[in-house]
Amino acid sequence: MSLTAPRRILLGLIGAGIGRSLTPAMHEREAAANGMHCLYQLLDIDRLGLTVEQLPELLDAAELLGFSGLNITYPAKQHIMPLLDELCDDARAIGAVNSVVFKDGRRIGYNTDWWGFAESFKASLPDVTMGEVVQLGAGGAGAATAHAALMMGTRTLRLVDADQSRAEALAVSLNARFGAGRAVACTELEAAMRVADGLIHATPTGMAKHPGLPLPAELLRPGQWVSEIVYFPLQTALLQAAQAKGCRTMTGGGMAVFQAVKAFELFTGVQPDASRMQQHFKELQANEDARK
Repeated sequence: MSLTAPRRILLGLIGAGIGRSLTPAMHEREAAANGMHCLYQLLDIDRLGLTVEQLPELLDAAELLGFSGLNITYPAKQHIMPLLDELCDDARAIGAVNSVVFKDGRRIGYNTDWWGFAESFKASLPDVTMGEVVQLGAGGAGAATAHAALMMGTRTLRLVDADQSRAEALAVSLNARFGAGRAVACTELEAAMRVADGLIHATPTGMAKHPGLPLPAELLRPGQWVSEIVYFPLQTALLQAAQAKGCRTMTGGGMAVFQAVKAFELFTGVQPDASRMQQHFKELQANEDARK
């Protein structure tokens, strides 16, 4: 009886300060459950002493070494785009890439963040009002969550970013796709929060590397909802402040899992078990919490 060696796949994550990412373990275990052997490497530009300006060399090296695909996170989701041969429609529209597939000598960029955020939002906050929404952050992750918010029916999305020109550019892009006035670059955060049904947080603030609150806690009020994209820690300072105010909240964990579900399918051509990946994420998170 002949024995067939398991399919082997090499994946990676490019980003800064990603040493505690749970993505490698999620992909490796799901691959094993599907009869594959996956090695998932962290390509941390901080630890490697690189900057986003050296992404071309890093991408060349990954392709040369036989990677099947790469996840892309902060701060490279937009910088990576000019280095690719092809973009899927979602990535082109959103203006950010979080997954790159190497196939037939071509580099193809995808965005699974928006779908991951939407799936998590529908599961965590299924019945909230989304008429007036404030979003903090207009970078690569923010472009994806903004797209998802408008896809889910947000009437007016007010974008706040430390770089006002970035918020304005994202608003223009969103309005071209969803209709005039659906997105607004906002400079008056306090006034916007007074009428907001909810808040989407899409900046690195709250990560272990960037601790703190992304806005004054007093701007939150009972009855609002708050959604987070940061998942390390899972309970960020923002979520803790929101819960203390009586807000409904959504952690960044669901987005992390669901974007990985879609990325796994792109990398391998195999449909993963989303429930199994969610359970694995919970186990990994619990192990991390136990180490603290």
